[in-house]
Amino acid sequence: MSSKNSSLSIINYQFLSYMIDKNTPTYGNKNVFNIEKKSSISNGDVANDSFLSTTAHIGTHIDMPYHFYKNGQTVEDFNADFWIFRQKDILFIELKIDNGKLIIRDELINELEKIRSNSLFSIVNYQLLIVKTGICYQRNKREFWESNFGFHPDIAEYLRKNFPNIRIFGCDSISISSWKNRKIGREAHKAFLEPDKPILLLEDMNLYAVNKDTKFKEIIISPLRISNCDGLPCNIIAKVEKEK
Repeated sequence: MSSKNSSLSIINYQFLSYMIDKNTPTYGNKNVFNIEKKSSISNGDVANDSFLSTTAHIGTHIDMPYHFYKNGQTVEDFNADFWIFRQKDILFIELKIDNGKLIIRDELINELEKIRSNSLFSIVNYQLLIVKTGICYQRNKREFWESNFGFHPDIAEYLRKNFPNIRIFGCDSISISSWKNRKIGREAHKAFLEPDKPILLLEDMNLYAVNKDTKFKEIIISPLRISNCDGLPCNIIAKVEKEK
């Protein structure tokens, strides 16, 4: 017999990654996505065959340590189960950042400190950290790539010390490097991707439809399996619990 106060929930699946097309923004607006028909049924050919040309760092993508380190890891160095995260593994944080802010540091560390002080016995479980800044709502505007939020390199060392099992850091910014402060951005990439204990970077996540109240049951990150590559576009599927 169900209680009057009990609530039913449903499970659904949603993408946390974007479709790639000719309008996909890129860091600094330097690269574009091209798709060219090498053969076309419309032109009398037997089949459609497309040729793709783009940077590996486009859309929702993962930065590998090889991006900044000559001997850094590539996708071959990670087993299939590395990319699967259960409910207890996932830490989602939603920040409110001033529009004029370039580099995020204290705002995130302060939130992480609150979590650490309230859940000392569970922080060791967290393996995937996702940070929503809200810039995903600007993705169709110039500001998204030109005035994106960056993350300070200190965050990487903070995570290794206080959340030691985090292995992927995801965000809705097009890069953890602010286009307007690329020097700190390079330092941040090197700090996170340090091959001795790398924290891989998952950039330009589609966090439009999720928030602090979202209950993630599972997240699967599926990068393209391209050998010896510094970056890889990804599909991300989240299993989410919602109340009816």
